[in-house]
Amino acid sequence: MKIHPMWDTYPELQMELEKTVELIEKNIKIRNKEIEATILALIHSGGKLLRPAYSLLFSRFGPNQDAEKARAVAAALEILHMATLIHDDIVDDSPMRRGTPTIQAKYSKDVAVYAGDYLFTVCFKLLARYSSSLESIQIDTRGMERILMGELDQMHLRYNQKITIRQYLTQISGKTAQLFALSCYSGALESGTSEKFARSCYHIGNHIGMAFQIMDDILDYSQDANIFGKPVLEDVRQGVYSAPLIFALRKYPEKFKPYLDKKDQMTNDDTQIVHQLVLDLGGLAAAQELAEKYTTKALKELTKLPETPEKAIIIQLTRSLLTRYD
Repeated sequence: MKIHPMWDTYPELQMELEKTVELIEKNIKIRNKEIEATILALIHSGGKLLRPAYSLLFSRFGPNQDAEKARAVAAALEILHMATLIHDDIVDDSPMRRGTPTIQAKYSKDVAVYAGDYLFTVCFKLLARYSSSLESIQIDTRGMERILMGELDQMHLRYNQKITIRQYLTQISGKTAQLFALSCYSGALESGTSEKFARSCYHIGNHIGMAFQIMDDILDYSQDANIFGKPVLEDVRQGVYSAPLIFALRKYPEKFKPYLDKKDQMTNDDTQIVHQLVLDLGGLAAAQELAEKYTTKALKELTKLPETPEKAIIIQLTRSLLTRYD
């Protein structure tokens, strides 16, 4: 199958990602073929496959080169990501994702819950089969726990106009960054690197994931609302406040209150006013600085890795996180 064109520049990695997607398809088997097709649509809907890509790239640093294992670990982590997306859509009551109807919208929330749970079991099945040790599985399990804690943090903080940047960072460190960290860590460790080396890869992945999520939140406030086909500030209507809004809220909370108090009853005019306030109060610029901070941390840690072609690709990908809107 054809994956995102961003990988055309890296044909070897592109081939491994295509094989990883084939492995995902092979392991997702449901008797109801319509539901199976809807689940698989997630993997075919234009996602960049960044998490499995990082896992595959970091798997090249160890002495035990096992392409089959590397692909299996990468596939497990992408399946875990798919499961969290399905559950996100349930919580957000999202009708569409990447231009495709969500499972909860097409069938029901009950079906979506079971589909997400099913993907968790597929993830564990692959990890149990290919992981080199029980300790490795335990680390992956703790990582999954942190991901779910991040989701719970987000739910707890909904519509909280006093949310702090620290709370936001804690939330996204679990919700998003943890999976990037796991991808880098597991890829390295399963290839036979030392625990110390794998731990440094974990920190790199965490910094990358933090920058990725902050930039994603910045893009929600882009002047071009159709960059990713997202409704303008739909997250704000859902009570999910991200870095640009939080920075602006900290300056003049009273300016936002009349609009944010409406919660999910905000009109399009309300969201446009909030959008403009965030721009006027420097929320985007402050969030950009925050994203650059984490990208700089990641690049600094990357300098400690051995000089390999994979290192060069990782650096290129990480730098691209700050220019995804170009």
